[in-house]
Amino acid sequence: MNEKFIIIGKIISAHGNKGELKIKPLTEDIGRFSHLKYVLIDKKKYEICYVKRLKNDIILKLTEVAGIDDAEDLVGFYTEVERSNAIKLPVNSYFIHDIIGMDVYIENDKYLGKINDIIQTGSNDVYIVEDKDGKELLIPAIKDVVKKIDLDSRKIFIQYIEGLL
Repeated sequence: MNEKFIIIGKIISAHGNKGELKIKPLTEDIGRFSHLKYVLIDKKKYEICYVKRLKNDIILKLTEVAGIDDAEDLVGFYTEVERSNAIKLPVNSYFIHDIIGMDVYIENDKYLGKINDIIQTGSNDVYIVEDKDGKELLIPAIKDVVKKIDLDSRKIFIQYIEGLL
């Protein structure tokens, strides 16, 4: 877990030929982009000129990104802000980037695998866990399954439910 920065979006493409970036928001508060003065990309600070919303995505124009070539060079990178600028989460809620990479165990301390991605379905998240053989397991992030998330030890404990694995 990176203590200093939090990821709020992923650059998925260049948009147009003016150097705009199309961002997939990785935050519950998509409107937060409108309140930012800058973002960090690959630990470099970029000043925000303007923000537009395009369906469920964000279009960012950054001062330092002059044209389409500069924008295309940033595709695949994450947009970050300092953790001090993070939104306040409700109790028992976590940032996606804090969960990705955590080790998952069944309650009896049997290692299941590592979370390598999260699917946001609307009703609940689904953790994509890769086991030691490279097989992907889909774990619903619901109270009946996820019993404990320990950010300090980077471990998640789940309860086995028949048919889950």
